[in-house]
Amino acid sequence: MPDVSIILPAYNEAQVIASVLERIRSVAPPDDAWEIIVVDDGSDDGTGDAAEASGARVVRHPYNKGNGAAVKSGLRAARGEKICLLDADGQHDPNEIARLLGRLDDHDLIIGARSGGAGGGWTRWLGNWFYNRLASYLSGRPILDVTSGFRAARLAPLAEFIPLYPNGFSYPITSTLSLIKAGYSVDFEPISVSKRVGTSKIRILRDGTRFVMIALRIVSLFSPLRIFLPIALGLLLAGSGYGVWTIVTQLHITNTSVLLCLSALLVFLIGLVSEQIALMRFERRG
Repeated sequence: MPDVSIILPAYNEAQVIASVLERIRSVAPPDDAWEIIVVDDGSDDGTGDAAEASGARVVRHPYNKGNGAAVKSGLRAARGEKICLLDADGQHDPNEIARLLGRLDDHDLIIGARSGGAGGGWTRWLGNWFYNRLASYLSGRPILDVTSGFRAARLAPLAEFIPLYPNGFSYPITSTLSLIKAGYSVDFEPISVSKRVGTSKIRILRDGTRFVMIALRIVSLFSPLRIFLPIALGLLLAGSGYGVWTIVTQLHITNTSVLLCLSALLVFLIGLVSEQIALMRFERRG
């Protein structure tokens, strides 16, 4: 049985997958301690065949399901106690795999942090910045690069939350916050990023609404009270302030003030219940 499973989710990466696998094998231990798994996510350019010809173990999807679905298939197929996930487009340097894996001696998840959120244009940088700030706020600790696809982890903690991972592009965010929320040890390791071969699968106009929904889903899944509480406080301050102003100027309290204060109470109670449900979801199972 291999000690480490290297997992590469791939969709239409036939032109680069062979060279990526060759670079990984060049840094792999000579004793077959690593297995290399390529998850062909319904490619129509021969990505799976090219990976198989290069000696990788290939898991095939009959149609394109999404990056997250490919990662989940790779985790289910992995046989090593430690895993390393990296993109199949040539962005990540395989020479850094061993460095990330070495930090798993005292951590459960090590995320490769790109310098300044590198790896794309200004729109990608802006999206990464937003998700890093959102993840930092929800987790209560600094998050350097929550969307990085280059990461090493112990298989058991990462596989524990497979049902929570979406099939789309938000798997890195969900997995990172899941492990932090469950009390696992998560840290970051600086990495270098090269320009990818080919074009990105993410489209700003097509995926913009999807990313907003991802952000809302992350909030409701992990720390709903961090959103409900500021809204409740805002409604309470607005209702109280307006009530004081009407008392001073009109010598009575208006229905609007009462409605705002009651809305604040209802929003707070809904947030409190949502927070309890979120905590119950992350209770450790026997």
